[in-house]
This record gives sequence, structure tokens and C-alpha cells, in this order.
Amino acid sequence: MLTIIPAIDIIEGKCVRLSKGDYNQKKIYNENPVEVAKEFEDHGLKRLHLVDLDGAKEKRVVNWKVIEDISSKTNLVIDFGGGIKTDQDLHIVFNSGAKLLVVGSIAIQDTELFFKWLDKYGKDKIILGADVNDRKIAISAWQEITQIDIANFLDEYLKRGVKKVLCTDISKDGMLEGTSMDLYKELKVQFPRMHLLASGGITHVDELYQLNEIGVEGAVVGKAIYEGKITLSELKKIGEQGDQSE
Repeated sequence: MLTIIPAIDIIEGKCVRLSKGDYNQKKIYNENPVEVAKEFEDHGLKRLHLVDLDGAKEKRVVNWKVIEDISSKTNLVIDFGGGIKTDQDLHIVFNSGAKLLVVGSIAIQDTELFFKWLDKYGKDKIILGADVNDRKIAISAWQEITQIDIANFLDEYLKRGVKKVLCTDISKDGMLEGTSMDLYKELKVQFPRMHLLASGGITHVDELYQLNEIGVEGAVVGKAIYEGKITLSELKKIGEQGDQSE
């Protein structure tokens, strides 16, 4: 059954959401991310996708204190992304309490370092971030669009040992217009052994059931929660169904 992963994006220590990754389209939902995380946990959710938007922009981990606060006050399994560029960044994130890392830009900018981390920490702890816009990989806080096709990108990295991939369609992210179901379906058909986490634009609970049907392993849900399009009670129900199926 699909794993539901609620998202918290951080700017200046506050819980925010952007539209299409545009920092000028920022909306603050809560000034205390720990409160938000506790509410997720109270509804039976076990995972958390935590993004350091300041870190992504500044190319270094900035909001590590938020990881520390959430990990010390909840039992949520945190996967963290944003600004991880060096060994020091990686150590800070793991030492602050994150259990998994989402690494995107550095996988392209310093491939050798990325695979060093994959070998050292294992394919279950390092998630490859594959952010796309019109099927092309985006890096540097989504500010730079490469000419690398998503399928070619994944083919290369999966052959070299990557297991888990978080794929976000930037054009859908934060727009509440539905997710890229066709893209995720295509990727699961082409790479059936890949552990795929889908992200970007998930708006209705029906989409989560559809993602489960096409074999996607996890779904990151953000703005739909904050805007009341999907309730935590609905997510709890899906989580309970997953527990029963295990």
C-alpha cells in the first residue's frame, strides 16, 4: 500500500508553501513546524518530507534546527532535502535526526560525491531527487533547467545502484491542479523495480488511490493538506489500510 508522506517546507524556520517553486509566491501556514509535525503524527502518519528552502537557495543546510526539534519531539521518520552539497551538510542533517536524505542537484553537479554517499550510507538512506519540468531535470532550487530527459537520467542512476527516487513535477507543484499521473505511470512501467515517491500537485484523495494502483510506493502531500483539499483523517484511513495489508 502507498506510503503517505506529508510535507513541511521551511523558510526562516516557518512552515510555508510555494507555487511552482517560486520564492516570490510564498504563503506562510504556520510559524511553528513542530506543531504541524505533531498534528501529522497524531493522525497516525509515520513519515515526514522536510525541505529546507533557504538551504536549497543558499546551497548549504540552513534550517537544521528544525530537523532537531521535530526529531526530538516526534517519532516521525524524516526524509530531508535542500542545500545538501558537502560531507559536512550530510553529517549535520543525519546528526540532527533525519533518517533519509533527498539529494538532487549534487547528483548532477558532483556525480562522484553522490555515489560516494550512496556507497557509504546505503541505497535505503539516500533518495535521488529527480525534479522535472517538461520532462527535463531541474537543479539549483529549480532555478536551472537542464536538457537531461527524466527517463535517461533515471536509467543511468538506477543502473549504478540507486533504489529510491523522489520525482517532483515542478509545473504541478503547489498548484492544486492534480498530479502527473501519466508520468509516474510511465516511469513505473519503464523501471518497475524502482522505489518511486511521487510529488507535486496531488490535490484529491482519489489520486492517492490511483498512485497506489499504478505501483507508486509513496506520495508526498503538501499544499492539499494545508488548503483543506485532503484531510488528515482521509490520510489516516489510507495509512491504516496500508498497515492492514502489510
